[in-house]
Amino acid sequence: MNQQFWVVGGEYHCLEFRQINGTPCALGPFENYEAAEKVWRKHTEASRSSAATRYTILATATNPRRELRAA
Repeated sequence: MNQQFWVVGGEYHCLEFRQINGTPCALGPFENYEAAEKVWRKHTEASRSSAATRYTILATATNPRRELRAA
């Protein structure tokens, strides 16, 4: 089963990191972890001065039925 990687996050309401202000940022999908990590690093370094901003990398499995339709 193939995996897809996403970079998600944004600026949170408080430092408990439970609720994002506004619309969350979702970037991807990326075919491998390394590609997602490059984007994650770019966004985290750009928001370094904001303590309430956080990004993470999530991995998801692709839907095998969707892959069969594409073939």
